[in-house]
Amino acid sequence: MTDDVIEKAPDETAQSPEALRAERDDLQERLLRVTAEFDNYRKRTDRERRELSDAVAADFARDLLPAIDDLERALAVPAEDEALRAGVELIHRKLLEALRRRGIVPFDSLGQSFDPSWHEALSSEPAAGRADGEITVEIRRGYRIGSRLLRPAQVQVAKA
Repeated sequence: MTDDVIEKAPDETAQSPEALRAERDDLQERLLRVTAEFDNYRKRTDRERRELSDAVAADFARDLLPAIDDLERALAVPAEDEALRAGVELIHRKLLEALRRRGIVPFDSLGQSFDPSWHEALSSEPAAGRADGEITVEIRRGYRIGSRLLRPAQVQVAKA
């Protein structure tokens, strides 16, 4: 076979510099848009993953909190056997630490103003020297996960 030179017609797709710049600008804009869409997708999936993880931790904690309440009631009673009391305290601390590692922490209510979004009032009592709506007794601790309520505190409120 001989070297045949094939003559090509002038390239009809050759574009002017202005057309090339416009195409380049269009491609850059599309690249930026796709990059932004991917970044938004990544952020959304990270947020959904965190929310799912929090939901799983919250479900598990709701099952575990009654046992922690029982341990707190046991610790409130004077114990004759110090070794037994030390064991119960150790178990209680370990359970609270396991919850803390997952972002679940108890919140203080005693002495605070009653807030229906964080507290559940079980009773009220006249209390001299206390502000109306001040929490005087915490019957059951409340817990939050991050900044969200996991379980409201059950409280007794002062009535002026």
